[in-house]
Amino acid sequence: MDYSFDQVIDRRATPSLKWTRYQGRDVLPMWVADMDFRSPPEVIEALKDLANHGIFGYPVPPDGLVEAVQAHMQQMYGWEVRAEWIIWIPGVVTGLNIACRAIAGPGDQVAVFTPIYPPFLSAPGHWSQEVLGVPLARDSGRYCLDLDRFKKAITPRTKLVLLCNPHNPVGRSFARQELEDFAKICLEAGIVICSDEVHCDLILDQIRHVPIASIDTQVQDQTITLMAPSKTFNIPGLGCAMAIIPNGRLRRRFCDAKAGIVPHVNLFGYQAALAAYRYGEPWRQTLLAYLRSNRDLLMQGISQIKGLAMDHVEATYLAWIDARALGLPDPAAFFEQAGVGLSDGADFDGPGFVRLNFGCPRSILTEAIRRIRLAVQRL
Repeated sequence: MDYSFDQVIDRRATPSLKWTRYQGRDVLPMWVADMDFRSPPEVIEALKDLANHGIFGYPVPPDGLVEAVQAHMQQMYGWEVRAEWIIWIPGVVTGLNIACRAIAGPGDQVAVFTPIYPPFLSAPGHWSQEVLGVPLARDSGRYCLDLDRFKKAITPRTKLVLLCNPHNPVGRSFARQELEDFAKICLEAGIVICSDEVHCDLILDQIRHVPIASIDTQVQDQTITLMAPSKTFNIPGLGCAMAIIPNGRLRRRFCDAKAGIVPHVNLFGYQAALAAYRYGEPWRQTLLAYLRSNRDLLMQGISQIKGLAMDHVEATYLAWIDARALGLPDPAAFFEQAGVGLSDGADFDGPGFVRLNFGCPRSILTEAIRRIRLAVQRL
């Protein structure tokens, strides 16, 4: 089936966070993690059927959704997930905040590996907790977990670590051995792991994602895993995610922490998730091939621009671009003036970098590369 990823769909007149940011300006929005592709046709049809029914009361997970998630986890990762482990939540960022509230108290430390998606840095502060930032290491031209630094940094006050795998923004899919070594440190120190794995179905290389909770029963017992169909199938606006928590005690603490403050999952979000997991695999495979080509095009383009560099992106549709050699005080503002809207690396604790979302039609990406190249040449 032709899913028309090359089709440019005008989103400027829609209530889109991504596109209204630069309303009335000639700026290509390539910042927030929201792709410019239509969702799978089966998802669209499922939403039409629900809308045509015309009654939008309080929802429960539709029949077959839990089974579809279980089948997906087993097929993709060889991970056997029990139905009672799944807690539905309206978003992964919500899950990060619930985990902080559930596991750590005021004055406790929450560890994160930087640079990192900004909500990892802000969530602990909402509950009067301290962020313990541990910089990622560089090894053979790519980022990796700096486990020596992590082990030296943690203290008895470190109660929780927020892991991002695949990592946003650096695009790493961490290897099993890395995860095993990291988990061992957490187990010995009694630190609960909350792993954001929302990009797990967007592995671009010929490698297999490893949910950290699937390593063994000990790790599983100390882990909260956050997943969602939102990034994979481009349905983040429908608000449906899950926390997978095998440990009953942790699960109760998580549920207690969200009680009274976290709303129901959206009716349309449930329905979209069911259709995506049941029928979306052919679309996902086509998407991955398209994103690989976009990644390669971007990698080639950036490598030819003096003063810019980017690592190979193993997973996600996000590129972490090093602009420090340009000596700009605010590279994101510089490229915005050139007509390309990027995420500011400073928000990720990575000043001098920018993040670019290449989940868009190739013609838009090609034009963005052209604008970036011309802007740097004018320097």
